[in-house]
Amino acid sequence: MVDRSGGNPEGPHAFPVDNRRGAARVPPMRILVVGAGGVGSAFAAIARHRGFFESLVLADLDSTRAVVAAERTGDPRIGGRGIDASDTADVEEAIRATGATAVLNAADPRFVMPIFDACFRAGVTYLDMAMSLSQPHPHHPFEQTGVKLGDEQFARHDAWEARGLLALCGMGVEPGLADVFARYAADELFSSIDEIGVRDGSDMVVRGYDFAPTFSIWTTIEECLNPPVVWERDRGWFTTEPFSEPEVFEFPGGIGPVECVNVEHEEVLLVPRWVDCNRVTFKYGLGEQFIGILRTLHQLGLDRTERVDVGGMSVSPRDVVAACLPNPAELGDRIEGRTCAGTWVRGDGVNGGPREVYLAHVVDNAETMARDGAQAVVWQTAICPAVALELIAEGIWGGAGVLGPEALPPRPFLDLLAGPYDSPWELVERTPRG
Repeated sequence: MVDRSGGNPEGPHAFPVDNRRGAARVPPMRILVVGAGGVGSAFAAIARHRGFFESLVLADLDSTRAVVAAERTGDPRIGGRGIDASDTADVEEAIRATGATAVLNAADPRFVMPIFDACFRAGVTYLDMAMSLSQPHPHHPFEQTGVKLGDEQFARHDAWEARGLLALCGMGVEPGLADVFARYAADELFSSIDEIGVRDGSDMVVRGYDFAPTFSIWTTIEECLNPPVVWERDRGWFTTEPFSEPEVFEFPGGIGPVECVNVEHEEVLLVPRWVDCNRVTFKYGLGEQFIGILRTLHQLGLDRTERVDVGGMSVSPRDVVAACLPNPAELGDRIEGRTCAGTWVRGDGVNGGPREVYLAHVVDNAETMARDGAQAVVWQTAICPAVALELIAEGIWGGAGVLGPEALPPRPFLDLLAGPYDSPWELVERTPRG
């Protein structure tokens, strides 16, 4: 029997769920999405095709942006309003005013805790796609962890569990689908696992720009310049230098070989809590130019979030960088190529003998733009919480406490993603012959 806590005393255990289609159904779902940027807007565009919710409200500091994004869906169930995601009381008021039964946090990670706490106060289901922020170790940042991603949320597990409330954290694509893949591999493909490595790469280009990230630069700076975390059974969690351990990984879908490096990411903090394995890593295909720019931002102090005085005005350098770059949500018609998220697993197969696989989800920008008017990276992130919320609405997924995707059965998610949502995934067999 696999210990879903991964042998980690800090990790909560999965709450038992009834996975039958006939399980008790929750009341009609009313969703509040906090953040009407690229991912929030893409989520609404995807969800409009499905019937699992009664109402959906996009909420943003810029209320006009939220209303416009809602109207763009053409779905009378979807509306927009203003919200201050940094203010727990304002988020709680929005939950009560909209009658929301579930909240999707589609805002920057810095707003995780105010939204998370508001959901607890209001007594509603919470989902996010990025967890509470980390803080490097004050003396040994490239050797030891300080405050880890998600630590603030996992510290509240007992309180959420006691109230019978579910906080499903890290439920985007990475983290999210990558974690579902890890649990699926443990359940159905392997008798024992040596290593789980999330690998992300693409061949996408943005026409007309020398540098234009396809995802939030605020979040990208946070995860790429913080010390990457690695987990090993004998050592627990430890850190390395940014962009360490480069390797060339062969991605499917015509993308091909991409150099990937260690990056801080939630999967490394989530997988070991529920999946029995010996090592967990996350590596991202950034490219030399991107790494060089990130290092320059760090050297100039432009990655800082602490405010500085500029001509009598208080500004955050990182916010200035974000304001100077194009909005990723508006780059869709300039992007060409595909992006791949996936989980590489190595160990002993269920039939005995060594096995190595890569579970992959490849998305083409031309297809996502045609389907929902959303560029591939934000669309791929947004489809996963849509699937998860539908499973919760149908009573197929459930539980209480602060859980990761690994805590829930993977097959219903993968079947719904590839079937009704028409976004197939693939298993690439990489077991060496011989």
